[in-house]
Amino acid sequence: MDFDEVLRRRRMVRSYEPDRPVPAELVDKIVAHALRAPSAGFSQGWGFLVLTEPADRARYWASLAGPDEPDEPDEPGGPDEPGGPDEPDEPDEPDEPDEPDEPGGPDAWLVRLSAAPLVIVALSNKSVYLDRYAQPDKGWTDRDEAHWPVPYWDIDTGFAALLMHLTAVNEGLGSCFVGLPVGTIPAFKAAFGIPEEYTPIGALTVGYRAADKRSPSLRRGHRPVHDVVHLGRWAG
Repeated sequence: MDFDEVLRRRRMVRSYEPDRPVPAELVDKIVAHALRAPSAGFSQGWGFLVLTEPADRARYWASLAGPDEPDEPDEPGGPDEPGGPDEPDEPDEPDEPDEPDEPGGPDAWLVRLSAAPLVIVALSNKSVYLDRYAQPDKGWTDRDEAHWPVPYWDIDTGFAALLMHLTAVNEGLGSCFVGLPVGTIPAFKAAFGIPEEYTPIGALTVGYRAADKRSPSLRRGHRPVHDVVHLGRWAG
């Protein structure tokens, strides 16, 4: 698929065909493309938990059923944008009304997400970066996190997640990036034996798209280019 077309079709998809698994070769390709992401000092301080078996996916969703589970029909992290295969991005077209709430209440979005036949949790490892930049060619021997203006371990892992997301789109799949509710992270890590030094930055649900529900966040529309792009200097 042409790259411009991949970007046009890219959206957060929350509904999947539950009985149509992602072929193993596509799972391998999606994960392999994550390894092409850039990382500071080529630290590659990331890890990916790939869940394809129904029992493993059920354990994942069960681990998130904690007190901090979100109660709004949007994913807890990651933008909503139009532009799916059946919804070309038409910025000048009037916004359509949202579909009525579906049976099941405000958590129905989670039920739809949990039908995805593939879940990939992206995790970052700060210690890998601190160790890498304490090496002779970098020279921050004190491993002080204050050297870092932003958490590149999370940013780089986010790059990797985006490459997986775009790869899924390129292969005709739907995908959604969702955060893990803060209070559920200990239960998630315990359920899958995640080492302490790894932090989940989010998960990708992946699968073949089913009829989806329009996110109410789309009412906001795209911010105008002149509000977010500043050429030469940040003009007031």
